[in-house]
Amino acid sequence: MNWTYLIFIFIATLTGGIIALRAGKAGHFMVYLLAFTGAFLFGITIMHLLPEVFAQLGSRAGIYVVLGFFIQVALAQLSHGMEHGHTHMATPGGAGHHHIAIAPLLVGLSLHAFMEGLPLGFHYQDAAAIPSLMLGVALHKLPESLALMTVMVHGGVSKPRLWAILVGFGLVTPLAAILAWLLGQTFSVVADYLVYVVALVIGAFIHIATTIFFESGTRYHEISGRKVIAIAGGILLAFVTMIFE
Repeated sequence: MNWTYLIFIFIATLTGGIIALRAGKAGHFMVYLLAFTGAFLFGITIMHLLPEVFAQLGSRAGIYVVLGFFIQVALAQLSHGMEHGHTHMATPGGAGHHHIAIAPLLVGLSLHAFMEGLPLGFHYQDAAAIPSLMLGVALHKLPESLALMTVMVHGGVSKPRLWAILVGFGLVTPLAAILAWLLGQTFSVVADYLVYVVALVIGAFIHIATTIFFESGTRYHEISGRKVIAIAGGILLAFVTMIFE
């Protein structure tokens, strides 16, 4: 277990939240940040994680990838899609999303964050998988926590509670990674079944990334030139991680 990686993910989560706490809103740049991080997460999923699970599970891996995709669909009903950039704030003219309950939102996002951490506790044959996954999760945490704190700020949540939510949310993914690693080290059966969990998370990542590509921050689902550049940058960075194998 590389503790530096987990600290980096925690700091990335705090950074995204602090930006929202200072600025009070996400800003248009989040559209491109989401596109870049979503593309990178998609790239490392396809290049590093998918080959690993198919090598170990064979054709059965596809079943769990699809299942993970629809698990994320279900989680998005609780989180209202905040993990792919939906902030659900009303527009000045009164149109837009309505206020959403905080408790289900936190439950949905926390379950998603927990799922993200579990693959970090798995042992991969691909040496580049863990550092690439760590970077992908950390980059994804920036816009995710930024969106979460933006909604919390505009929902009138008190400053002490905002900080408590941000710190607690930041700890979920590292703690999930530590739990998976400890259980995998202690119980061989857990280590054997973690690959199935990784396959489920791959499905969730594919859902998040493709939703970011075609929906988040766009009007009528069009993809602007700047967003294409951000997506291309994320994919290019994912290709760069291949040299570390």
